[in-house]
Amino acid sequence: MKIAIVGAGAIGGILAVRLANSGQDVTVMDRGAHLAAIQAQGLKLIHPDGTEEVARDLKAYAACADAGPQDLVFLALKANVIASVAPAMRALFQDDTIVVPIQNGLPWWYFLNFNGPYAGYRMQSEDPEGVIEANIETRRLIGCVVYPAGELVAPGVVHHVEGDRFPIGELDGTTTARAQAVSDLLVAASLKSPVLDDIRSEIWLKLWGNMSFNPISALTHATLVDICQEPATRALAASMMSEAQVIAERLGASFRVPLEKRIAGAEKVGKHKTSMLQDVEAGRPVEIDALIGSVIELGELTGVATPSTSAVYALMKLLDKTMAEEHAKVVLQAA
Repeated sequence: MKIAIVGAGAIGGILAVRLANSGQDVTVMDRGAHLAAIQAQGLKLIHPDGTEEVARDLKAYAACADAGPQDLVFLALKANVIASVAPAMRALFQDDTIVVPIQNGLPWWYFLNFNGPYAGYRMQSEDPEGVIEANIETRRLIGCVVYPAGELVAPGVVHHVEGDRFPIGELDGTTTARAQAVSDLLVAASLKSPVLDDIRSEIWLKLWGNMSFNPISALTHATLVDICQEPATRALAASMMSEAQVIAERLGASFRVPLEKRIAGAEKVGKHKTSMLQDVEAGRPVEIDALIGSVIELGELTGVATPSTSAVYALMKLLDKTMAEEHAKVVLQAA
């Protein structure tokens, strides 16, 4: 199977190395120094235990058109750049190409092939002009939730911090041969990939942590364990998660893990910097709307108040704007 991974950063890089070294024909799309390093020496993955492996047979390009049609495409870009890339991705598609988006947050496709309230609603925080939906047909999509944590530590080098679960599921909840085939590929690459009949509930479970811990981490420069062990920030995270839970349940989703257990799980990850904190420290645009703005949008849609989430969202939007205007990054320095 020909597999393309659009975006070979932390999560895309983990997938690329594991799939390539399990014998698959893998092509990655990226840019800049990271792309140059992959083209020159392959892509290195540092495992949680410190061992390393390198995928040297990867094909790597800057443009989707150079890769040509694929059987399976993993879309591993941050949600805030997908609309700008979606038209070019059409060069990767043939009639039956499957696309598996692996973003954090609520995806643009949430209400597509949806059997609940507000079916067909377009996520304004994700795809306001319908550009993504127009270029990545709904029939191609298989949903996925990303549980691993990782960091791009140098050009061509990804550190896999922890986690190996990539649960997937058809948007309409049906069991299909193609979903099982994608699962089998991931399992063969030493990853866990159960096929779920309710991928949206799993999305909310993951989002529970991302929409709270990520922005709190970015604003305070604290790691997951620090946030969870400080009573004030633990309570703030719980308040945001409670708001999200009410929204999710009004949309028909359910939570298989209690809120406090979800917080305890984040605490166990330890001194991990969230992806949003990594972006703030690097001076990169921050993925605010997919993780937080989308929750507020659906709160307005369903009539659920989100005071804690809205307050944190306002602070993150201003921080992101200030960083952009000043062309700056925000990093703690020893006094």
